[in-house]
Amino acid sequence: MSGYGHQTFSAGQNTLSKDRVPHVTAKERREGEGDSRAMPRRIKLTVQYDGSAYHGWQFQPSGMTIQGTLQDCVYQVTGERVRVVGAGRTDAGVHAMEQVAAFDVHSSMNTSVLKRALNALLPPDVRVMDIEEVTEDFHPRHSARGKRYVYLIANMRDIPVFIRGYAWRVKEPLDLEAMRAASAHLLGRHDFSSFRAAGCASKHPLRTIREIGIERLCEAPFLCAGLKGEFVRITVEADAFLRHMVRAIVGTLVEVGKGNLRPEMVGDILERKERRFAGPTAPPQGLFLKKIFY
Repeated sequence: MSGYGHQTFSAGQNTLSKDRVPHVTAKERREGEGDSRAMPRRIKLTVQYDGSAYHGWQFQPSGMTIQGTLQDCVYQVTGERVRVVGAGRTDAGVHAMEQVAAFDVHSSMNTSVLKRALNALLPPDVRVMDIEEVTEDFHPRHSARGKRYVYLIANMRDIPVFIRGYAWRVKEPLDLEAMRAASAHLLGRHDFSSFRAAGCASKHPLRTIREIGIERLCEAPFLCAGLKGEFVRITVEADAFLRHMVRAIVGTLVEVGKGNLRPEMVGDILERKERRFAGPTAPPQGLFLKKIFY
């Protein structure tokens, strides 16, 4: 079985308080003790998180990350150092409604017990929503057929207090019809180098955008109430994404909505294959990883 490998941890990195002990009985712990000679199991997680306090998904030597936090919790529960592989490497400040991840572990602990133990240790802004054992050929990223992101814009001068960490405030009026016309140039399979950030590790810039939805909302759902105002929700679905690709697309479409770019210019920007010709990168707090398709 081709495992995900092991992660090297720095002292103090993403370390959770030792007094936060998961509610696992002694009997459950004994039953979950792994046999190092046994073949490892592949565990799939569906994770939800508020990315506001994190330096993105990917483990870093310094700074708290989602991947590092999950790996620390798995170690505290199972005693095994694992590498938790995610379907998408969300940036600092980006949120996830449904991130998919997986890791290999020798522990025979029941998945429902493992889920309960992990959630007892995880900080309140990260939750394991679902867990299951999968076959060794499953890979969160390589097995994925597509991903859907949602971006929320608060299109008003005075943004509601409770939404400020989850939307981009754009005070200028936006022409949604112009934005929709511009987005049509991005549909299909293209070289998206113009919407690719420096440092992107992808082997090539070819991606297929299946859908771009742009809609105006008169309220944004929040807990048990709706926050009144002018909101714009942009949904982008593709087979895969480049680094900052969605945020670059949103920033460019907003420039079209403001009247700074004509809709047909987006096609020209795409053909130029240089990031400097596209619009600004939208801030991270409005972006949500909505769903992974398998």
